[in-house]
Amino acid sequence: MDNKAPDNGEFSFASNTPRSTGRKGLPKIQTQDHNKKANDVCHDDSGTPVKAKTIDELHSLQRKKSAPTTPIKGAQGAFNAISEEERQKQQLQSISASLASLMRETGPKLVKGDPARKGEGQQIAHHHHYTPTISATDSSLKFTHYLHNLSPAELYEQAIKYEKGSFIASSGALATLSGAKTGRSPRDKRVVRDETTEDDLWWGKGSPNIEMDEHTFMVNRERAVDYLNSLDKVFVNDQFLNWDPEHRIKVRIVSARAYHSLFMHNMCIRPTPEELENFGTPDFTIYNAGQFPCNRYTHYMTSSTSIDINLARKEMVILGTQYAGEMKKGLFGVMHYLMPKRQILSLHSGCNMGKDGDVALFFGLSGTGKTTLSTDHNRYLIGDDEHCWSENGVSNIEGGCYAKCIDLSREKEPDIWNAIKFGTVLENVVFDEHTREVDYVDSSVTENTRAAYPIDYIPNAKIPCVGPHPKNIILLACDAFGVLPPVSKLSLAQTMYHFISGYTALVAGTEDGIKEPQATFSACFGAAFIMMHPTKYAAMLSEKMQKHGATGWLVNTGWSGGSYGSGKRIKLAYTRRIIDAIHSGSLLNASYKKTEVFGLEIPTEIEGVPSEILDPVNTWTDKNAYKDTQLKLAGLFKNNFAVFTNYKIGKNSMLTEEILAAGPNY
Repeated sequence: MDNKAPDNGEFSFASNTPRSTGRKGLPKIQTQDHNKKANDVCHDDSGTPVKAKTIDELHSLQRKKSAPTTPIKGAQGAFNAISEEERQKQQLQSISASLASLMRETGPKLVKGDPARKGEGQQIAHHHHYTPTISATDSSLKFTHYLHNLSPAELYEQAIKYEKGSFIASSGALATLSGAKTGRSPRDKRVVRDETTEDDLWWGKGSPNIEMDEHTFMVNRERAVDYLNSLDKVFVNDQFLNWDPEHRIKVRIVSARAYHSLFMHNMCIRPTPEELENFGTPDFTIYNAGQFPCNRYTHYMTSSTSIDINLARKEMVILGTQYAGEMKKGLFGVMHYLMPKRQILSLHSGCNMGKDGDVALFFGLSGTGKTTLSTDHNRYLIGDDEHCWSENGVSNIEGGCYAKCIDLSREKEPDIWNAIKFGTVLENVVFDEHTREVDYVDSSVTENTRAAYPIDYIPNAKIPCVGPHPKNIILLACDAFGVLPPVSKLSLAQTMYHFISGYTALVAGTEDGIKEPQATFSACFGAAFIMMHPTKYAAMLSEKMQKHGATGWLVNTGWSGGSYGSGKRIKLAYTRRIIDAIHSGSLLNASYKKTEVFGLEIPTEIEGVPSEILDPVNTWTDKNAYKDTQLKLAGLFKNNFAVFTNYKIGKNSMLTEEILAAGPNY
């Protein structure tokens, strides 16, 4: 055997000398490089060395700094050249003013950046000065770091590192917990009653607005601000509401949790870098100190939770609840005040648009199919929950979707399923501790599991989320009594009546274990969020429908052939055919007949829908039971509407009387 190394090889087995023998007598591998001299030093020359002498320098090279790209507009609209230092100073001044205590010493002293990364891109401190009314305290001496409009990736890092109960799910979404509160606390929500709101807002019986005074609000505001300033860091989001650029609102959210910051990053409209640089002073500010309770001895407080809105100060304070939905719905309530003051109608509805530009609004309470029916792959999604109707058309208020997750499956809701990925917030879900796969059926934490994601995670979302004036107004009801028709064409007065009523029927267990329907009414299909009297919104809806030629429809997605227990749920396929006929305009040209009691116009024929189910009396075998049930439901409508009858719309009561006449008549 020839042991000479081959000329073209990189290594060889040598076994003739003791030096070439390895362990247990095995030959050693000898490397050779024919281009090098034997005494050359061996080194790795496969690439150029990094431009860093320490690990810290290497880490600093990993992250590239974001630089401002636009100048700031001056008072006359001209662009002013402004230094980065001056830009950061203005931002510090604005945020410092938001976090300032109004009662005590100067403060807070703010530093931009993560306190865990001292010296890494942190900006000079600035403090807002008020004349002290008491001597300085420790809080006036400390620094509060603020993290401004962090990206989802940065917020993931903060949540995973510092917030117990935050995990990355197998889908890439951030799974978090909202603490003891897993839903809204409507009985703990307060609105300041003052000269600003005394005459504009709806107060008293039936109203969702529970009053508080200015002094109590300031006590809670001070408590929230003190708590936030006591922390090492706070998160600040500067974002927008309303996709219509003429009517958008600038909002600032100051919070203590990365979860809350990411939630609002998804749910509000995200500014471009240029818009953020020119953001300026917000139109409305939220102070979310939800980890800290309110003082139960404070006037108007009934628990350790308080959600307080001051429309004059344009501020909202959250104490004692970490449920993120309070921020979303609190801002929706604010829009229900601000927009009508501009003659813009704010609506709790879904909205989609056909390829020819025909827009439909969908109203409906939980369980009516609003999300399912407004999500149509043949149409563009403008939004799933909150909208405005202005002189420019419709616009989504939000920049994201807040979807229910209980029993979610890929087959039933593919769009929502696919939207749960990196950047999405998953609230209160249960997952496998090893694989991190979410079990959407498991309600161990709560039935109200949710996903919050940007609207552009939906493939057929229309960006920007705006559209022309609606052609169809679809009011959805899940009538478990089984007496409302599958579809009815409404007059303007009937549209107002059923819009104000906001009816659906749930199935509730009775004491003896038998389940029977229970009527639920929610004014304007969102009573918990409206600020003004329901008839104010109804009159605006009627005016816009009349001006732009929109048609109102009442669609029953509930029972047929009997009430719950004896009848059957109307097939979703039939409801989809009905909705398709509304969108296409073919239902406008159908033949109609009028029902008794409710006086509804019902079509005699719709393609793809059995004609016999269009009139509910045909589907009941016991006609007397049908009439009795119909009268029972009519009575429930009348009793519910009694709270609205004394409210005059406009200069006389003619419109009020017209709406009342559009209700059940028996």
